[in-house]
Amino acid sequence: MLYSRQNREPLRFLPDESRSLPPPNLTDPRILYLGFLGYCSGLLDNYIYRRPVLKAGLHRQLLYVTAFYFAGYFLVKRHDYDRDMFEYVKLHPEDFPEEKGISFILHVMKKKKK
Repeated sequence: MLYSRQNREPLRFLPDESRSLPPPNLTDPRILYLGFLGYCSGLLDNYIYRRPVLKAGLHRQLLYVTAFYFAGYFLVKRHDYDRDMFEYVKLHPEDFPEEKGISFILHVMKKKKK
């Protein structure tokens, strides 16, 4: 019989609090840049395998562009969430005491258990 965990929680890339943030613009330069990197990686793949660089494997180049674009979308979304969280921490220092090292980790773990 397969082992199944109790209280299973699906893997999540972003916490639930990030759902209140507006989504990034689809024409954000950071996302478009990652799509362009996908196109360049398709060209590099053609070059490495000694195929015609621009003409061979257009479907592969499109796949790379799409994959890098969507990965960029989620990375930008995560970056914006982290930036908003750090901004909140700076504006509300009374909620986050200055603790260093292992005491901070133990403090956070104790809060999570409660």
